[in-house]
Amino acid sequence: MKSFWLCFVPLFVAVNAMGVLPVFINLTEGVEKKQVRKIILQSMVTALVVAIAFIAVGMWIFRFLNITVADFMIAGGTLLFIISIRDILVAEKKTSMVDQDSVGAVPIGVPLITGPAVLATSLILISEHSAVMTSLALAANILIAGGMLFMAPFINRVLGKTGSKTISKIISLLLAAIGVMIVRRGIAMFIAGGIQV
Repeated sequence: MKSFWLCFVPLFVAVNAMGVLPVFINLTEGVEKKQVRKIILQSMVTALVVAIAFIAVGMWIFRFLNITVADFMIAGGTLLFIISIRDILVAEKKTSMVDQDSVGAVPIGVPLITGPAVLATSLILISEHSAVMTSLALAANILIAGGMLFMAPFINRVLGKTGSKTISKIISLLLAAIGVMIVRRGIAMFIAGGIQV
């Protein structure tokens, strides 16, 4: 159970459902409720399928390219840090005109729910725990993200636009800290000789 929570917390931060909410509300503005429910379900299925598929082939790619866990921790941690800093500094996530039939898959499912931060975090967690535990934690986080999207109108009324943005920025700051921690551990592992995957 401890292993599950050690996977769940970093993935919860990486998914950053609060950061997705403003974009989701913007993209679904004026869309009827039945279609919004369809969009949410589409986004959850897409996010989960892409993430699980990446987990399934990620470690094989490591072996094929002879990449060590230390290598990926340093690269992945740096990527998480850059993504989180960008999210903190950028005022709004840009959106373009999208097709209502596919908006759940792209951009909500991928890359907003399952983006580079989630994929990098997942592969790092696999090396420290297991693919099964990481997948379970990932599925739980995607379900939570979906639940928050269903509750988007209520959350938006309670927190307001400013409140949602503030929480999103705090979560991004936590993700930056996790990125630094992962780089630090990767460097320590590299100094100790690295671990071949």
